[in-house]
Amino acid sequence: MWGAHVLGLVCVTIATGMGLWQYDAWQERREAAQVDLTTAEPVPLSEVLGPDDPFPSAGLGRPVEISGTWLGEGTVLVDGRQDADGADGLWVVTPLTDGAADAPAIPVVRGWVPEGTDPDDVPDVSGTADLIGWLQPTEGSGETDPDPSDDILPQVRIADLVQRVDQDLYGAYAVAQEPEPGLAPATLDQLPQVSRFTALRNILYAIEWWVFAVFAGYIWWRYVRDTTQGAPDVDADAEEPAGDPVASES
Repeated sequence: MWGAHVLGLVCVTIATGMGLWQYDAWQERREAAQVDLTTAEPVPLSEVLGPDDPFPSAGLGRPVEISGTWLGEGTVLVDGRQDADGADGLWVVTPLTDGAADAPAIPVVRGWVPEGTDPDDVPDVSGTADLIGWLQPTEGSGETDPDPSDDILPQVRIADLVQRVDQDLYGAYAVAQEPEPGLAPATLDQLPQVSRFTALRNILYAIEWWVFAVFAGYIWWRYVRDTTQGAPDVDADAEEPAGDPVASES
């Protein structure tokens, strides 16, 4: 029976391994498709979003070019953000006008600072800037600000930020690809969604291979059961049933 055991084990192992390989390929292709959306060619902000426009469904994570003047008095810190290594910290957010100093502004995440950083220690910013940022929709997690008197917020909510500046704000914000001097890079919190059909063939192949593994295991089990059970024993020396005694006497 060792040959049957080895053959069954090999078939199940190969089919299971192939299924896992296709599953990993499915995950990698979906992650690659998600990243590719954020590495598209940057376009001017005005081509994606207007000052009074709702956030476009195809704009999540889209790189946009922004040029304008910093509104330094509108700088805030946003708590509960992590860097690329998973360390807790805060975002530094400052509105940047889209053009002239009195034009509508879009909040820009300039970078990241460690947890416990004093707002007074955050580098100031002024003058004009030309940058590329990933477009993000306004947040609305429902968190309340424990201290409305300070410059630390729990989320990037446009309705909260517009109260701190004299200009109109876009209904979105941007995360700068390159942090300002003295700040660490900020990571995206909201990534573009991947189509449910992305890499569909890989996940179907994975399921198919796992079905083969189950089928191979079933065939091995049936073979072993039928072989070990064998045919029922027959007693060849058993006496033949006696005939009719009445018929014998006659």
